[in-house]
Amino acid sequence: MYIIKVKGKAKIPDYIQLRDEKFVLVAYFRADRPIKNLDKFGLEGKEEALSNVIQQLPFGKLQKLEL
Repeated sequence: MYIIKVKGKAKIPDYIQLRDEKFVLVAYFRADRPIKNLDKFGLEGKEEALSNVIQQLPFGKLQKLEL
């Protein structure tokens, strides 16, 4: 799975995209709010680790998500 942080403009907030191995979008959520239903993506119990990755993630750089 891959993750990218998208910078918002003006009133549009920053967003996070989660993409699968074929780069298909599987989740899209606000960076300032915790994602719900992490079990659908195989990330249950990793909320804190994902939050730390999101905080340190640079804008616009696609990275492999390794938790």
